Amino acid sequence: MSMDGRYIEGRKAAPADLGDVLVLGFGKSGRAVCTYCLDRLGGRVKSLTVAAGDRDDDAMPFANACMERGARVVFDTFTFDERYDICIASPGISQFSRFYENAQAASSEIVSEVEFAWRESRSDSRWVAITGTNGKTTTTTLTKLIVDEAGLSAVAVGNIGDTCIEAVAADAADVFVTEASSFQLASTVLFAPDAAVLLNITPDHLYWHMTFEAYVAAKKRVYANLAATAGVLAIDAVTDVSRACVKELASDPARGFSYVPLGCAAGLGSSMKDACGSENATFVHDGMLRICLGDEAIDLVSIDELGIKGDHNASNALAASCAALALGIEPETIRRALRAFSPLEHRMEPCGAVAGVACVNDSKATNVDATLKAFASFRGPSSLFLLGGHDKGTDLSPLVEAAKDGCKAVVCFGAAGRRFYDAFDGSGVRRVLVEHMEDAFDAALGLAVPGDTVVLSPACSSFDEFDSFEHRGRVFKQLVAFRAGRG
Repeated sequence: MSMDGRYIEGRKAAPADLGDVLVLGFGKSGRAVCTYCLDRLGGRVKSLTVAAGDRDDDAMPFANACMERGARVVFDTFTFDERYDICIASPGISQFSRFYENAQAASSEIVSEVEFAWRESRSDSRWVAITGTNGKTTTTTLTKLIVDEAGLSAVAVGNIGDTCIEAVAADAADVFVTEASSFQLASTVLFAPDAAVLLNITPDHLYWHMTFEAYVAAKKRVYANLAATAGVLAIDAVTDVSRACVKELASDPARGFSYVPLGCAAGLGSSMKDACGSENATFVHDGMLRICLGDEAIDLVSIDELGIKGDHNASNALAASCAALALGIEPETIRRALRAFSPLEHRMEPCGAVAGVACVNDSKATNVDATLKAFASFRGPSSLFLLGGHDKGTDLSPLVEAAKDGCKAVVCFGAAGRRFYDAFDGSGVRRVLVEHMEDAFDAALGLAVPGDTVVLSPACSSFDEFDSFEHRGRVFKQLVAFRAGRG
């Protein structure tokens, strides 16, 4: 893109002069942006200021290195006296915080690191942007695998792998497969991927967005500029909120891009093409993953051929396949990749057995909707679920209803344990309350018999007891290995 000399030839929308740059936040993405801008200080970057937030001793070595190279790094400062041409905000800083609002007032524009990286990327590079409350990482990883299988140069970025700007700076690939969170999308302006995926929208991260409406608006940014590339959107049509987005798209014939609904209100086994006359649709037809583009029906693989189980993973596979088709990848290539893909760590990951009791690590299930998918995949009187952790305060009634349909017991633990335990009062579901995850695992093993399955799918974040959901999952797998060895 080149517009009267203001943009660099051969880049998406990179200004010839970035001017006075403000970086908001000093986490992973903030540091990556700092490094990128420091490499251009004295050229496209006139000055670089980093508002690092609260003082952190661990951040001082990198801060000192930045200052030695000419940046101004300030801690414990949340107001701004100078003016800036552009502010690149870290995803950890809420749009509704005073810190963000002050930076916005002091800057000509404020954007996310994803937006900044996209602008700086080569004009001939292609981007796939994947978002949704749950399923982003699986879909991103699978999409990259398909692109790799096609012999194209691809990199997974965003919430997975390197930051977007690191990959762009390294000129690491021709295709950037981006796992984009609502935090990153909220501050996008021009971001126009070639293919976009919106998997689902259920309440989450309301502490950052303040309202569910703001959260939904951020997610919808993934396709806000899709007309600029005449791109393709794969969008969930099973859940109510995302299906409402489909209805909005259907009512806008001038939208400038195509969309492919995944399933419909009746579920993933039904087609929006049949239900509502949609031009395109993707769904499961007689156990086969099918994509209909106009009059063409493309059958990919059967659900039984997928290494990842559950309807939600069939949906993830269909979404990744739609994105791949949008990039021009052949169906046979997609089939090979789908058959080769295996479960990711901490996502309904089988992790061994103790005395004939199977154990499943679904630590990534940090909200109710994710755990409902685990209930759907392991429904039955032989399943025991470990629930709890750091409480997000979300409605637990869907979990209670799911457990009534088939569940041997729920074992509640952690800071949220009492609220979960109380939620199951009067449900008829056997419930146990303990303090820690290890206690919960032992309690579940005490109730289980050979042939049962214990599933860690907490529906909570991990920060009451662990550093991250990955840490929680690793500890769970260590417990499984230890109990199996001891037995």
